[in-house]
Amino acid sequence: MFDGARPPVRERVEGWGAHGGFRTPAHSDAGWRRTSGRFARALIFGEIPTASAAGTILAHTTQLEGHLLRKGRVLQPADITALQQAGHATILAARLEPGDLAEDEAARKLAEALRASGLVLRLPGTGRANILAETAGLFRVQAAGVDAINAVDDSITLGTLADATPVRKGELVATVKIIPFAAPAAATDRACALAHEAAPLRLAPFQPLLAGLVLTTLPGLKAGLIEATAAVMRTRIARLTGSLLPPVVCAHDTVPIAHALDGLLAQGARLLLVAGASAVADRLDVAPAGIVRAGGEILHFGMPVDPGNLLCLGRIGTVPALVLPGCARSPALNGIDLVLARLFAGEPAGASEIRRMGVGGLVKEFSGRPAPRRG
Repeated sequence: MFDGARPPVRERVEGWGAHGGFRTPAHSDAGWRRTSGRFARALIFGEIPTASAAGTILAHTTQLEGHLLRKGRVLQPADITALQQAGHATILAARLEPGDLAEDEAARKLAEALRASGLVLRLPGTGRANILAETAGLFRVQAAGVDAINAVDDSITLGTLADATPVRKGELVATVKIIPFAAPAAATDRACALAHEAAPLRLAPFQPLLAGLVLTTLPGLKAGLIEATAAVMRTRIARLTGSLLPPVVCAHDTVPIAHALDGLLAQGARLLLVAGASAVADRLDVAPAGIVRAGGEILHFGMPVDPGNLLCLGRIGTVPALVLPGCARSPALNGIDLVLARLFAGEPAGASEIRRMGVGGLVKEFSGRPAPRRG
């Protein structure tokens, strides 16, 4: 079944045949012009006598003695001579016609239309244009906009990372690839118009937030675990371009936690984290109650990401305050990473955003997890 667009067809091109013009391997009497189901494509593709191939585009990489003619090369007179000397009487090639836009130019044009602040272009050729992060940040993409561009014409494709992916400076976030040797100019213009209209790609740069960490203790809790948790969180925050104040260790009780949070706020913390000696069981549990006692409020408890289900989200004034799930002690990817990336990028990370993290929220389980999934 087709989706409403007519299937790609081949249209006979008169005047291109055995007498010096293009022909397909299966049809010696005429060449063929491809048309897509959406935009007519003037590009002519087929087998051609080598003697008349100057100016055409080589369809397949060809090894000659001493050198290589790569796919996509526009054949020059010297190439024709070398091909003939190597015994190639015919070659598969393409010729651009009026209405075609060469693959590299089409890719560049669409990538330029897609580029937003914080994104840069690299043009490796062969019909490809890459879009990279100019700085570390959170890559955001609107799926509907990408889908609309990919629906314009078979010759034009855009692939991206998933939405809300943390990226490093210089990391590839999207690539435009023109499938044949050219795209219809009209299709390229339409795709560019959609890119300008939807602006589907953007990068939210990470901000160098100063974070404060409270680590609570209970009798029997090993000191090494406290130190290891602090080290893991320091690394996690540094990866997001932030820095960590000296962690505060206190008893696992409401009043000491509130006092520790007050002290971190006084030192300028713009993000507050509580790693409890015992996992949170309810909004009214010890650690969330510590946030409330420090003048804050609890906004949400629980998230549809595993590991990470027991995240508790609150705030004190305008400063986010999180009670961390137990998995935050591990450096492996888990739910806290998804929330922290949004906070450091200045993106919304409230209850509604957390509720929408379920798709893709089943994260690979790390070894040594205290309460592993079973089933």
